[in-house]
Amino acid sequence: MTDHSTSLSASPTPAAGAPSNERRRLITGSAAIAGVAALQALGFPSIVHAQSDKIRIGHLTPRTGFLGPLGEYAVMSITLAVEEVNAAGGVLGRQLELLSEDSVNPSTASSKAQRLLERDGAAVLIGEISSASGLAISQVAARNQRIFVNTGCNSDELRGKNCNRFMFHVEAANTSYVKACGGALLRDNMIKGKKLFGLTADYAFGHDLLRAAKRFVEANGGTFMQDELVATDATDFSPYLLKIRQAKPDLVISNLSGNQITNFMKQYAEFGLPYPIAGFTLDTAMAWGAGADNFAGTWPLTWHHDVAAPSAKAFVAAFTKKYGKPPENQAWGEYVALKAMVQAMTETKSTDSAKMIAYLEKGAPIDVLKARKGSFRAWDHQLLQEMYTVTPKPKAQTKDKWDFLQLGQAVPAAGDTLESIAPTREENACTL
Repeated sequence: MTDHSTSLSASPTPAAGAPSNERRRLITGSAAIAGVAALQALGFPSIVHAQSDKIRIGHLTPRTGFLGPLGEYAVMSITLAVEEVNAAGGVLGRQLELLSEDSVNPSTASSKAQRLLERDGAAVLIGEISSASGLAISQVAARNQRIFVNTGCNSDELRGKNCNRFMFHVEAANTSYVKACGGALLRDNMIKGKKLFGLTADYAFGHDLLRAAKRFVEANGGTFMQDELVATDATDFSPYLLKIRQAKPDLVISNLSGNQITNFMKQYAEFGLPYPIAGFTLDTAMAWGAGADNFAGTWPLTWHHDVAAPSAKAFVAAFTKKYGKPPENQAWGEYVALKAMVQAMTETKSTDSAKMIAYLEKGAPIDVLKARKGSFRAWDHQLLQEMYTVTPKPKAQTKDKWDFLQLGQAVPAAGDTLESIAPTREENACTL
C-alpha cells in the first residue's frame, strides 16, 4: 500500500487555499467513516466483521471418479441443511458458512482439510466417502484438535486401530452392514451350509468389508468358495461373471463400492445367471443407476426415503422440492451430521471441539430421521442407529424411477438394543 501522507509531505508548503497535511488526514478519515456509514445505511455492515462472525463448516467429499455420483448427493444435502439452519436463525446468533471441496484422493483430501482448518478457520469438518481419504482427513483433524464427522466411510479400521478422539461416525461400520444384511440372509437360509462367491472392491474399504463378511459367514456355517478383487476403475465384469458361471455358487456376494455396484448389477442381469445375489453394502444411488429391471437380491442400507419417521418425511419433502428427486442414503448422512453438530454447538453454547466432544460422548440423543433416535458411542464415537435391508419391489407397486426398492423392517427389531449390530470391542478395539 502506498503511504499517501508521506508523499504529500514532500511539498514543503501547501498551495494557497489547499488544506494542510493534518487537515488532509482529517478529511480522509472523515470520508472513510462516511463511506462506511453509507454502506451500513444501504444494508452493508462491516464486510470483514460479518464474514469473520460466521461459523464455517468445512465439507469434503469426492465429486469425481467412481464415488462422484454419491458426492453430488452429499453436496446437495449439506447445502440444504445449512440453508435450513440459517433460515431458522443460525447457531448461537451466527450464520453458518459452508465451504465444500472435492476431496479427489487421500493426498488432496489431507491438504484441503488442512487448508479448511488453518486458513479458513472451519469449526468442524464433515463428509467423505472413501475410507482412505477419511483416514487422511481424520489425522489432520486430530492434529488441529477439531471434530471430523465421517458421513460415508464404512471401514471398521477407522473405528478400530485408526480411531481418534476427534473423529465421529454417522456412517455405519462394515460390520454393521454385514450383520444387518446377514441376519436377513440367515432368516432366508442363504448362509448356513452354503457356498458363496464374492466380488470385492480392491482398496481399503473392500478389503475391510471382506474381512467382516468372512467373519460373519464362517461363524454362521457358510463358506466363501472364491473371492475376486475388482479394480475400482473396472467397468467390464464379464471375466468375473464367467468365473461365477463356472463355479456355480449358492449365493453371489457383492463387496463392491460406488459405480462398481451399478455396473455389476446391469451386467449380471444381462448374463442371465441363475444364482441369487446379495450385497454387504449399498448406496441407493447405485441401485437407481442400475434401474428397476436390473436390481435383484438383498442389500443393506443405513436409510431410505420411504422411512416413515416424521423428521424423515420432512427431509424428503424439502430435498425433493429443492432438487426434483428424493434423497438417498449419502444425502441422509450429510444432513444428519450437520444437524448433529448444530445440536452440539447449541447445547454447549460453543464451537469448541473439546466441549462438543464431551457433550456427544455422554450419549446425547440425536434425531437420525428414523423411528428410534441414535447416539454416539463413547468408546469409538460410532453412531448407534437402526439399519434396513432392501429387496426388489413388485413392479405393480412402483410409482416412479426411484421407487423400486422394497424397504424391510428396521434392524435391530424394536425390542433389541442398537448395540446388537455394532462392532464389539472384541471385533474392533479402539483406544481414544
